[in-house]
Amino acid sequence: MFDDLQKRLSSAFGRFRARGILTEANIKDGLREVRTALLEADVNFQVVQEFMKRVGDRAVGTQLIKSVRPEQQIVKIVHDELVELMGPVDPSIRFEKTGPTILMLCGLQGSGKTTTCGKLARLLASQGRKPLLVASDLQRPAAVEQLKVIGRQLDVPVFSATDSSPIQVCQDAVVEANRQGRDTVLLDTAGRLHVDDELMAELTLIEKKVKPHQVFFVCDALTGQDAVASAGAFNQALELDGVIMTKLDGDARGGAALSVRKVTGVPIKFIGKGEKLDKLEPFDPERLVGQILGMGDVVGLVEAAQSVMDQEEAQRQQEKLAKGKFDLNDFRQQIVQMKKMGSVKELMGKIPGLNQMDVDLDAIDADGEVKRIQGIIDSMTPDERRDPHQIDISRRRRIATGAGVDPADVSGLVKQFDAMAALVKQMSQMSMLDKIRAMTGLGRAGAFNPGARLVAPKQGTGKRLTPKEREKLRKEREKEERRKRREQRNQGRDEGGASPARPR
Repeated sequence: MFDDLQKRLSSAFGRFRARGILTEANIKDGLREVRTALLEADVNFQVVQEFMKRVGDRAVGTQLIKSVRPEQQIVKIVHDELVELMGPVDPSIRFEKTGPTILMLCGLQGSGKTTTCGKLARLLASQGRKPLLVASDLQRPAAVEQLKVIGRQLDVPVFSATDSSPIQVCQDAVVEANRQGRDTVLLDTAGRLHVDDELMAELTLIEKKVKPHQVFFVCDALTGQDAVASAGAFNQALELDGVIMTKLDGDARGGAALSVRKVTGVPIKFIGKGEKLDKLEPFDPERLVGQILGMGDVVGLVEAAQSVMDQEEAQRQQEKLAKGKFDLNDFRQQIVQMKKMGSVKELMGKIPGLNQMDVDLDAIDADGEVKRIQGIIDSMTPDERRDPHQIDISRRRRIATGAGVDPADVSGLVKQFDAMAALVKQMSQMSMLDKIRAMTGLGRAGAFNPGARLVAPKQGTGKRLTPKEREKLRKEREKEERRKRREQRNQGRDEGGASPARPR
């Protein structure tokens, strides 16, 4: 999500490095690239113009805070303005005190209305509501059956009547909701391939007859500015209460998400980031901007962990780790919990710093590696998991056969586990201050620093570096040292002092 925009913005922020003060002259090139990045992300032209003016006005003449680099200052300004651009946002839904609350979902065909209807029903059910799904899309073949399948998966009732009109279906559904004691009615209305008079007439009639309490426009983020234009057309006809942005996980540009609030005045209420029914979340501009700027999404990571974590098991694991005890059973349990939180690529994208690494995550089968490790551990006996040092050649061959891997892979896993167990034991003996220092070491290396590039470490992979790899690593370190010296010299010139002597 937002991959292209994130890379272009990171490149633009790098232009501000090694400057002592932000002036109109030295921010011009950097802001020009920021502007280009936003336009290429399909952000509305007028929105970009106004946004860049505000950023420029704030950036020019801004004196750097001590110990804060120039690009970090620009990142803060851009961050605040992007949040302002998409907010304020209130993802809450106003529910009626008496009778069912009627929510109407509308949008173009293919935007994901039916799936979003199910996602919203699941979200409301998790909050204690009793939703009723209404299949009023009688235009698209199999739309009614699709909603019924979703209803069975969620254990949520679906009201349908294929031999009736969409308006009558919606009216009868409200009566049925009152009869069943359902407190929320979700109307899945029909869409078209484009905005037309027939579609708008049908939706306007449903709104007039059924009187939904809130109307949400389901917006396909992949369609870019077309989505913003469609939202404007629907808003003129129905007076929308909010937008639900779908398919954000597949949108590398993200222009629609940045434009729709400013252009239409309609707030984004929820965003969908996947096809599964649990992939709908309240819209939070700060978290989304953090991902766009490469800052990760720590809040999302914590929420994902909390949603799958067994509290009793977590307490047991914490007590064992505090005593420095850690075996392969614990390691496997952590792998299982991690798999429930989502793909490895998705999790890495939420961790500050890791999402800035110059690594092609698509080329790395991280989830396949997780499955391979789990398969090796599952092929061990309970006693071998507790004490992997007893795994000799014959046991290693037996485990490798059971897991479908080479014996060397089993040896590599045991070596990696030994290093991890030693780290856990070392951490258990540290004071709280030492633990904080150890855990924040990544921050000093570049985490929370969108302008920095992290180099994936070679060590700890269980493989010895080849002479060519060692030479490459040496050159990278020398290059980094030269860059630091160059920055120090430039810093001295900008501050009017003498340049540091070049080391001989």
